[in-house]
Amino acid sequence: MTGALPENGFKRGLAEGRQLLGIWNTIPGPVVAELLATAGYDWVLLDTEHSLTDIPDLMGMLQAVAPYPGSAVVRVAGQDPVLMKRVLDMGAQTVMVPYVQSAEEARAIVGAMRYAPRGFRGVSGMTRASRFGAVGDYVARAEAELCLIVQVETAEAVGRIGEIAAIDGVDAIFIGPSDLAASMGLPGQAGHPQVVAMIERAVKAIVAAGKPAGILTGDPAFARQCIGWGTRFTAVGIDMSILAAGVRALRAQF
Repeated sequence: MTGALPENGFKRGLAEGRQLLGIWNTIPGPVVAELLATAGYDWVLLDTEHSLTDIPDLMGMLQAVAPYPGSAVVRVAGQDPVLMKRVLDMGAQTVMVPYVQSAEEARAIVGAMRYAPRGFRGVSGMTRASRFGAVGDYVARAEAELCLIVQVETAEAVGRIGEIAAIDGVDAIFIGPSDLAASMGLPGQAGHPQVVAMIERAVKAIVAAGKPAGILTGDPAFARQCIGWGTRFTAVGIDMSILAAGVRALRAQF
């Protein structure tokens, strides 16, 4: 029996050159994930790195986002291929991997995304990714709809963007402003002029390397600035920050 392999709308949007607006989901569970998916963003980032969201939470969150037009993107907690395997088996088609420092690291991550002989992802037939076996040739076809985003988060890695981007299987590169600032000796100062200049350098280097560039910022003016530099997938808010700002603003009215 062969079913339809779901199309990766996020990957397709990047290929078409569209600007993809995203929203960050750090609150575990399907309710907030689904709420965000109803809001019209092109992608919802399900974060398992800097949040309480863990593997058992993720299945329901992916299911909650799936009926809506926006794509789910899953950020794994690190470069562990076991974590990546589990996330992929749950049906994540776009995976973001943090703190990639070199072409060698990027090459190993690509291997974890691909089945042998092109990689070393473990094979299992009864997964949500294969629609529980309904996509009979999933192993042969999966790679076409998978999308790998690697994060560049240090000044050293910015200098290696060309090498990282050149690795076959790296589909896009995402800049991490907070860790970038810390690597420059400016922790907690992502808006510092030196950090902003480094972000601009990184975005332009990614574009020059022929890959889509992405970033997260809660500052609308800076988001527009990044889009002007060339970011193609731009996240413009975090659920926890939006909730905190809203309830504090409401309290201040009284």
